Amino acid sequence: MRTDQVPQDKSTTYAGHKKLLYAQDESGRYCGVQSSGWAVEAAATLDAVALYRERARQAWQEVHAGRKSPLYFHMHHCRMDLVLLSQLTGLWRWRVKRHFAPRVFARLSPAILARYAQAMDVSPAQLTQLPEQRP
Repeated sequence: MRTDQVPQDKSTTYAGHKKLLYAQDESGRYCGVQSSGWAVEAAATLDAVALYRERARQAWQEVHAGRKSPLYFHMHHCRMDLVLLSQLTGLWRWRVKRHFAPRVFARLSPAILARYAQAMDVSPAQLTQLPEQRP
């Protein structure tokens, strides 16, 4: 892409900020150019956010029904998946998945709860609770 072709669509997803992109100048060398957004990228971002909100709503229902632990809701609420949560906590995926079971989650040690809480930037007490209102 050339520097004069860098999108400048004033995307709402950038919240007034700019993003650095690399494009070719007139001499064919790559240089950094700031972009205020691209409408297609903004639409894709908004679709992804809507998808994560829906996943959080479904997770809330699963936890509220007693089929999953609060950890399951908080993972989706923080826009994470099993793989990312596993990587952030340093726990095996099968262990994280096992902690989605309410009975197993209820027996977690404070140290494991602290690892999850740190990964999700919440307190361990918040991690064990489900919000009253569905998101």
